[in-house]
Amino acid sequence: MLNIERSKANYQRAQRHLAGGVASSLRASMKPVPLYAESAKGARLQDVDGNTYIDYLLAYGPLILGHAHDGLTDSILASMRKGYTYGLQHEGEIELADLLVKVLPCAEKVAFSGSGTEAVMLALRLARAHTGKSKIVRFHGHYHGWSDSIFTSFPGAGLSGPAAGGETSAVPPGTMGQSDNSLDDIILLPWNDPAALESTLRTRASEIAAVISEPVMCNSGCIQPKPGYLELIARLTKELGIVFILDEVITGFRLSLGGAHERFGIKPDLVTIGKAMGGGIAISAVAGTSALMKYIDSSDVSHLGTLNGNGVAITAALTTIRELASNEGTAYKRMEELLVTLSAGIRALLSKHRIPGVINQLGPVFHLMFTDEREVTDFDTFNKRDAGKYARFAELMLSEGVLLRPNGLWYISTAHSLPDIEVTLLAVDRALGRL
Repeated sequence: MLNIERSKANYQRAQRHLAGGVASSLRASMKPVPLYAESAKGARLQDVDGNTYIDYLLAYGPLILGHAHDGLTDSILASMRKGYTYGLQHEGEIELADLLVKVLPCAEKVAFSGSGTEAVMLALRLARAHTGKSKIVRFHGHYHGWSDSIFTSFPGAGLSGPAAGGETSAVPPGTMGQSDNSLDDIILLPWNDPAALESTLRTRASEIAAVISEPVMCNSGCIQPKPGYLELIARLTKELGIVFILDEVITGFRLSLGGAHERFGIKPDLVTIGKAMGGGIAISAVAGTSALMKYIDSSDVSHLGTLNGNGVAITAALTTIRELASNEGTAYKRMEELLVTLSAGIRALLSKHRIPGVINQLGPVFHLMFTDEREVTDFDTFNKRDAGKYARFAELMLSEGVLLRPNGLWYISTAHSLPDIEVTLLAVDRALGRL
């Protein structure tokens, strides 16, 4: 029986004065209770009750180097001793901008911000300034941050999506409190549906400023684009004078050094990056063509943020990217090999325990779902999974010493090892037996 009495007590205390009891609403979903961390190092995290876990949550994605990486920690401390933030410029900004232009295929210029949500807001603003149009095409099941102008709810199972060429009659808001008209400029389409995409873009090109898409639906089943789909977006947007934004806040610096657009050979007009870029320190950016970034150069588009480009965040990004790039990027090969081993092992254990499930894996990330479907390649099918069963599995895995995200998405870091994978598979075997 897992002893988490201090976490339970802390959660009760937190609810007295901390709204929701947690600092981000998503964290409240952890069962049996939101866990309280004491410390972490490498691939392992220790909670306030003294339990140690192999961590595949990794702070919801940013910790690509693992916890408390020595080189990253040393760099951050050295930077802090020179000052945290100046409200002025420093040479680190130039170094990071030069490095991003070097490693990101689509980048000619960059702009720094603090979170993925902010980067998406800036990218949409640049697209509207460039085109003089206001509508934004986005897709079911994709996540682009929680700002009012883009945050839509995730529809339930059975939704087949809008008819080709059209939008839903009312785009559902992501939360109470959003303005009634905040999503008026959003056209919501099914993803991986070429006919719906082409019909809508050709019919409404005069209104559409941008198409924004994740390259992979990581949060919703780790579903990959159909062959040629991202290429179709790129071709149609270029032909019709629409900006193509690829949201790589999750996939940037995780699927490869140049992100998913390098891995897939796609060149969007703008890309948003964050999460893994800072190795656990908050930083994000928009990168893209000079033709679009010039609106910041001219001040026609305001790009604001008190802490944009602060020394600590810039140092974290420089150190993380250089670490990932070292030894010709062998860290990516090693992470992917470990995750292939882990996913193959879990598939074998699902078969052993006669529990139907699907694992969609790409690079150093995968999504595990309990479902009777043989494959999950679209959002409708993803919504048929047994989410409650997976949440119970994640709870069982916690008692086995493995920390997972309750929605099924697994991350790995450069700090994970083959022995970690072997211990994890033993834990999965026991948890599936109990499940």
